[in-house]
Amino acid sequence: MKTAICPGSFDPVTLGHLDIINRACKIFDRVIVAVLVNPEKHTAFTVQERIEMLRRCTANIDNVEVAGFDGLIADFAKISGAQVIVKGLRAMSDFEYEFQMALINKKLNPYVETVFFTTTAENMFLSSSGVKQVASFGGDISNFVPACILDEIKQRLYTEEKHDEG
Repeated sequence: MKTAICPGSFDPVTLGHLDIINRACKIFDRVIVAVLVNPEKHTAFTVQERIEMLRRCTANIDNVEVAGFDGLIADFAKISGAQVIVKGLRAMSDFEYEFQMALINKKLNPYVETVFFTTTAENMFLSSSGVKQVASFGGDISNFVPACILDEIKQRLYTEEKHDEG
């Protein structure tokens, strides 16, 4: 059984993230969506909130598990029995960073391979930070995030005061 990990902060999960997860599920027997715990990164949602949102978004996919992790993805791969790390790429700048990380992960865990999925054209511009910025100004994010978590994201990120001050 081939197990893959789709790691990320998912703050919040976007349609781009779900596209990569869905595509990985068609190739691998088991896909673990690993939610990063990074104390140095300021997030809008707690790790537990992000895990719960991802569980709702992937509830209809049989071979997906969602888990939080703290530490190195190479170590998480060992613990979870994963052979593959799946990373999504939007642009050449993503590749440069992710390529370096893939080499580091290979050095730390020689039994894990990194596979890159290119984004679809409609998701090429999409990022969690972009979603947060648009939402903070009251913009419409309904085409960027799954409908099942849209209200939760808007409730957290949309601030009418900011929008009205302009």
